Amino acid sequence: GSEGNLADLDEALKLASEIGYPVMLKATSGGGGRGIRRCDSPDELKTQYPRVISEATKAFGSAEVFMEKCIVNPRHVEVQVLADSRGNAIHLFERDCSIQRRNQKLIEIAPSPQLTPEQRQYIGDLAVTAAQAVNYENAGTVEFLLSGNEVYFMEMNT
Repeated sequence: GSEGNLADLDEALKLASEIGYPVMLKATSGGGGRGIRRCDSPDELKTQYPRVISEATKAFGSAEVFMEKCIVNPRHVEVQVLADSRGNAIHLFERDCSIQRRNQKLIEIAPSPQLTPEQRQYIGDLAVTAAQAVNYENAGTVEFLLSGNEVYFMEMNT
């Protein structure tokens, strides 16, 4: 995806052709499922880019957007972490948040019935490592997308 905010539609089109469609346009200041659009072709990107800019400006007061490769039909798995000021961190296992409507979670299932014990351990360890890497202190949630054997970091909610 983009390494920062997109300058304009031309940059978005160039980047999308490099990483391949589908792509996701996302408002940098977004949240709550707003300011997100999937684009499956250059024509869709041309249509959706100004819409995301408009929605982001109205909802968040910022026209900044970035792009990510769209992972089609992934599992959305979140891991709760607890970390203290001494660098200690643990995870409280995962929940599957894949059942969504309009990018909003409808049902969260814990533990995830989709994960093997090895996958569960792996993403738990990833979440703890992420929290420790940024010297995090508090409760937080690390979100991942899983597709086949691939695990993609999505975000950490603090």
